[in-house]
Amino acid sequence: MKSIDHFNLSKQSQNAIQKIALSAALMLLAATFSHAASLTVSVVDKDGKATPDAVVFVSTSSVSSPKNPLPKLATVAQSNMQFLPAVTVVQAGSKITFTNNDPWDHHVRGSAAGAAQFGKNDENGFTFRLAGKSLFSAAKSSVVTFDKPGVVLLGCHIHGSMMGHIVVSDTPWAAKTDASGNAVFNDLPEGTATVKVWHAAQFIDLKPAQTTLNATPNQLKMQLTVTPPPRRAPAKPSEYDKPMG
Repeated sequence: MKSIDHFNLSKQSQNAIQKIALSAALMLLAATFSHAASLTVSVVDKDGKATPDAVVFVSTSSVSSPKNPLPKLATVAQSNMQFLPAVTVVQAGSKITFTNNDPWDHHVRGSAAGAAQFGKNDENGFTFRLAGKSLFSAAKSSVVTFDKPGVVLLGCHIHGSMMGHIVVSDTPWAAKTDASGNAVFNDLPEGTATVKVWHAAQFIDLKPAQTTLNATPNQLKMQLTVTPPPRRAPAKPSEYDKPMG
């Protein structure tokens, strides 16, 4: 009788293991097919014109990750008296390499952007100087780690016209709008979602929008309350700038 009971117990254990494995497989399959929703967010300015370099954040009701996550490594160059790219979007914990490609010295100053610049906490603040690139040497670089979500304003103490932004996203779903003002998300999980938009010229945050994501492609239009100025042409260095020879 004991051997029969042992046999029945072993069979029950096998059945239990098979059920657990089947349940895990179904959960994995469901997670795979849950990334079926697509969303296109069009950002326009106060006058209804397409707005590039806005950042769109999507917060979903489910816990999941995009197939192509935000980068954890990026490079921002100082070239022709500009930060290039003007807007860089990364996730928290990312390392960004700043490189000075100009023949004159620059500072790289990071501080809180927008209304946050008037607060006391500036966890992503920093400043350092990069020597200009000489004819026979490599460009000087420095690496900064961005641990906290938020928007960082980039500037240069020497050249006040230089400005850029680092956007450290608090959600894995974030993208910068293209030249047509569109940010496209193709593998969002189905369910409810909150959409927020940031733009350097939009000093007061826009009200977030709510939407429902499903298998049908969804489109959403977000309008700024300002008209961003055109990006400045590269400035010429002043007579006080000293190219490194």
